[in-house]
Amino acid sequence: MRIFSGSAHPELARNICAYLGTDLVRMELGRFPDSETRVQVLDNVRGRHAFVVQSLCRPVNETLMELLIIADCLRRASAASICAVIPYFCYARQDRKHAGRVPITAKLVANLLVTSGVDRVLTMDLHATQIQGFFDIPVDHLFAAPVLTDYLRRSGIERPVVMSSDIGGIKMADSFARRLDGALAVIEKRRLNAQEVETGHVIGDIDDRDVVIVDDMITTAGTISEAIQVAREHGARKVVAMATHGVLVGPAFDRLRDAAPDEVIVTDTIPLPHRPEGMNLTVLSVAELLGEAVTRIHRHLSVSSLFV
Repeated sequence: MRIFSGSAHPELARNICAYLGTDLVRMELGRFPDSETRVQVLDNVRGRHAFVVQSLCRPVNETLMELLIIADCLRRASAASICAVIPYFCYARQDRKHAGRVPITAKLVANLLVTSGVDRVLTMDLHATQIQGFFDIPVDHLFAAPVLTDYLRRSGIERPVVMSSDIGGIKMADSFARRLDGALAVIEKRRLNAQEVETGHVIGDIDDRDVVIVDDMITTAGTISEAIQVAREHGARKVVAMATHGVLVGPAFDRLRDAAPDEVIVTDTIPLPHRPEGMNLTVLSVAELLGEAVTRIHRHLSVSSLFV
């Protein structure tokens, strides 16, 4: 088994290696003068099982292209197999044609990965779980729920209510509620017309309760900030915003500061560009979870049993 790291999140890759008790394979990553990606593996990988850690995060197209080139490099270097470890999978929102003349980019990314030589994908909390079916190779889909809920239990949260910011997130919220032995709530959104959506109806009792708002990602924080405000208006005692992927771009930090949750919790699937001031932000590591999954894949053991 050999572990490789792209340039997107080398710290996470090193932490995975620390769990596995190994080192990253030496590899040179850079740019040619015309900005093309340059890759060279410096150690022998012939007949080895390669695991390439690369979150497909900002800059998205560069990290994606780099992963494809690394996979092609390893295939041509005669690696026995190539598993792409993708903590955050890009273009996952573009999983269907929601309007005329738009692409299904998530499927395109799946095709590109297979064409480059990837034999297996290990990823975490896909925005759309059906993306697993876009691949003609095995996909191991991990969930950050054990890491997130273990932290909440240790933090001493009381009488929790897990709340989804919309109807589409009920399944995820219900999973967290079951793990925490808590109640479930959801914010109902009613479309008034093509341009307006009325928000504010809460299904479930959150008055004087600790509310945990869950989502798979926080991008610009518009939806989750609105949910925090609604929870406050309905009498929540404490409000925690929690997501696996802290994309956190554009006005995200400003919106979260204005919404003022008691705590924002994300994992390290994506490196934070900076630590914002005036916000109680907790970043939990999924390195051990990913490392254990890598071990089980390499030893041909069950991965799904991690979440039983």
